[in-house]
Amino acid sequence: MAERQLHLKLDTAALDAARKHLSEGAVTPAYGPWRDDIVQLLNDALATELVCTLRYRRHHFMADGLESPRIAEEFLVHANAELAHADRLAQRIVQLGGDPDFNPASLQDRSHADYDEVTDLKAMIKANLVAERVAVESYRQMIALIGDKDSTTRRLLEDILADEEEHADELSDWMERA
Repeated sequence: MAERQLHLKLDTAALDAARKHLSEGAVTPAYGPWRDDIVQLLNDALATELVCTLRYRRHHFMADGLESPRIAEEFLVHANAELAHADRLAQRIVQLGGDPDFNPASLQDRSHADYDEVTDLKAMIKANLVAERVAVESYRQMIALIGDKDSTTRRLLEDILADEEEHADELSDWMERA
């Protein structure tokens, strides 16, 4: 019995389509019907990162207690990381031809995580840990939803997910010490 050889071939029709609509930059027709949904997911993630940035910054300035200088510094490090995530998400939204939504009036409604005004140090750590765990879950779900529909966005989300998992681990360690 002869063994059948498989050949990998590019879709020439898709290559021809990529030669058109040059004003769309890197977004080719292969992004298909998913582009708007992906932009919406990214805008919700952007809102989450911005709310987390604000919460961490507030906690940075409000932290008080025996371990507060070290924890406050950690809150600031996390705030800066969340802001960097927001910037990367906004950049990807623009690359996809969308508009990043920085509207402060709707941030909390679109965010997966909560903003809080707790003043107790342990409650701050807990609130941030909860938010990181929510972020981990939301990024996992977004990655699964996007799958192979947009590999660039998927890789971006996987990279951010790794940071969020690290943040959650650090906060979990702080919870045990607080």
